[in-house]
Amino acid sequence: MIAERWAQLRAEIPAHVAIVAVTKLQPASVLEEAVAAGVADVGENYLQEARAKFAAAAGLTCTKHFIGHVQSNKAKGIVETFDVVQSVDRIEAGLALAKAAAAAGKRLRVLIQLNISPGQRFGVRPEEAPALARALRREESLAVDGVMAIGPLGASSSETAQAFELAAGVFQAVGGTVLSLGMSGDWREALRAGSTMVRLGSALFGPRAAPARV
Repeated sequence: MIAERWAQLRAEIPAHVAIVAVTKLQPASVLEEAVAAGVADVGENYLQEARAKFAAAAGLTCTKHFIGHVQSNKAKGIVETFDVVQSVDRIEAGLALAKAAAAAGKRLRVLIQLNISPGQRFGVRPEEAPALARALRREESLAVDGVMAIGPLGASSSETAQAFELAAGVFQAVGGTVLSLGMSGDWREALRAGSTMVRLGSALFGPRAAPARV
């Protein structure tokens, strides 16, 4: 089933646009099946869950993206576990990642997370993103590849498109090669805004099962 969905998505989404398969709350077996189907990039929100899952599915060849909120006290673990961090929205978090990456002898790829709609908890304000990117580019252990943003929750297609156009404009100011916009419900609007990367969970894996009550 995953292979069929992957083939369909890959047929609809241009080849130059990377697809990050969001395996949050999915078991290691689903991760393994996705990589076997051709998935090259996977995304996780939670460090502890990702560590356990990657250990259970050891040996898989894929690029691991951290897409959750970066807590500075977890920077070392994030650097050890992931290849890309898409969600840097504060200088403190970025510097913590830079320090951990330098200690590990690693150059970590990062994206600046933007806050592009009212009510979003995380993300730097668009007008502050270029300054944050410049500060992080002074760190030799970081490579600022571009920006990431999450579309407004419950918005209309036109409202989402407007928010993504804002993000695309910030991307031009920040520079880089990666504009990570769009999830399962709004990836088409993201592509129209010029996204070079989409993050898909339910579109690839179907609805997540509700957590068991205990």
